[in-house]
Amino acid sequence: MASPIRGAGVAPAPARYNRRVMDVFEELVRLRNLGRKCALATIVEVRGSIPSYESAKLLVREDGSMTGTIGGGCVEAEVWNAAREVIETEKPKRLTFNLGQDAAYDNGLICGGQLEVFVEPVLPLPRAFIFGAGHISKSLSKVANLAGFATVIVDDRESFANRERFPEAEAVHAAEYEKVFPTLPINETSYLIVVTRGHRDDMRVLKLAIATPARYIAMIGSKRKVLNVVRELEKEGIPRQAFDRLYAPMGLDIGAISPEEIAISVAAEMIAVRRNAASNWRALALSVFGESALGESAPSVLAK
Repeated sequence: MASPIRGAGVAPAPARYNRRVMDVFEELVRLRNLGRKCALATIVEVRGSIPSYESAKLLVREDGSMTGTIGGGCVEAEVWNAAREVIETEKPKRLTFNLGQDAAYDNGLICGGQLEVFVEPVLPLPRAFIFGAGHISKSLSKVANLAGFATVIVDDRESFANRERFPEAEAVHAAEYEKVFPTLPINETSYLIVVTRGHRDDMRVLKLAIATPARYIAMIGSKRKVLNVVRELEKEGIPRQAFDRLYAPMGLDIGAISPEEIAISVAAEMIAVRRNAASNWRALALSVFGESALGESAPSVLAK
């Protein structure tokens, strides 16, 4: 019996199929699923002769490594530099190159053409990790989900942390916070919101949260409660500077009272952080800490 032909039954790749370009897209999707940022550079316009082609792509990761190519040489090196800036600022750039009489792409070819390269940030779907599954968390999960955040719910009570209460959540964990926390894919694009049922639980989670590189760390509570929690953690040896990224009390000062209104105020703050809002939104921040609102006044508040 003849051995089966490998790949039998699989449709052949179309004539214009480009394996290199497909590798770029596959890597882009992989990075996005991992919650990592990257930048995609594409040759969008060509005039004259160049040692590459229109639609050629280069993907640059956060660590500077690359996949794909737009031709190599000095042009690609300049695009790489622009891509690193785009990853940092999360704003696209358009570059124009006139090869002129120079050796194109350092390969000795005199092409004399022009090309334009569009470099765009590729950002992962941001995840909001909500610790606590009470009324505010239930509303916040819905609002954040509508605003484009994938939500992950964590609570040590199965009667609260379940799919019936959070059908829109990407994941729901019912277990002790210290047990679940190390398993969560928290990185620089993550948003952590501490809304547990008590001060002690808030302190437990906040202690874990401030040790992460999360983009946004927030905690519910009055200013008095927030300062008391932070002072307790300072007594445990955590330095004051560790709280500079903390948004607490969380949310914007819009007079919110109900769980739904509080959820909207917090989601608005998350959006402002996500979009690097140019408006004076920090003036509305309820937080008494570091970069979130009051800047240099935070240490004096803690000293009282």
